[in-house]
Amino acid sequence: MGKNLDLRNPQTYNAKLQWLKLNYRAPDQTRYVDKYEVRSDIANIIGSEYLVPLVGMYNKVEDIDWSALPDKFVLKCTHGCGTNIICTDKKQLPIEKTVKSLNSWMKKNWFWYGREWPYKNVIPRIICEEYLADNIVDYKFMCFHGEPKLIQIHTNRGQDDQTLDFYDINWNRTPIRRFKNTCTDELPQPKKLSEMIEIARELSSGEIHVRVDLYEVRGKIYFGEKTYYSASGFSPFAEDEHDELLGSWIKLSI
Repeated sequence: MGKNLDLRNPQTYNAKLQWLKLNYRAPDQTRYVDKYEVRSDIANIIGSEYLVPLVGMYNKVEDIDWSALPDKFVLKCTHGCGTNIICTDKKQLPIEKTVKSLNSWMKKNWFWYGREWPYKNVIPRIICEEYLADNIVDYKFMCFHGEPKLIQIHTNRGQDDQTLDFYDINWNRTPIRRFKNTCTDELPQPKKLSEMIEIARELSSGEIHVRVDLYEVRGKIYFGEKTYYSASGFSPFAEDEHDELLGSWIKLSI
């Protein structure tokens, strides 16, 4: 990121994420970043009604019966980041290309890309989930020591007009930016914001820092994932003071 990294006395958010990678271990995190295994934990903690319905789980690409899949679905590798296939029309899906992508992802170990240790021992698998909605809004609750403090909101992901904004938990827009387009209008508050905050609080209990991703679709809340190192600690803020602000919310025992 063009700056010296101080691991003896880290002050910024991104620097503290690097320190946590190197110095903090919580064995449960391996299960929580596994997109298949985490489902049982979510069901036990907050209830299975918050899970995106599962179509299937596959140990290898060859196990997928493409003819049995619904017309719309989402495929995800369970052991990595950004390894998703979003299908809105199975008739238009290039299966050969999709198989090639999945096979490539299944051979990778995401630990080696950013040294995010929870991923090192995750078993590579594939899950298929039901397709929830078009242009789904992604609400990422940034939690510090079990308390949600900031909501990172993505709209129109994967499109030219995608945006990223930060709101506080009272739904006030903040000046925090990350060198990405922001929405020109105020974003509508999710109808179940209070419940989403409570879910994020419950799922972050006992954690130093974690991002809890949730969706609200047709008035129903769904769990997305838990992330311990947002952007692997390599995404700069537009203003250094905001990197320092979020860093001040992480208390380390050094």
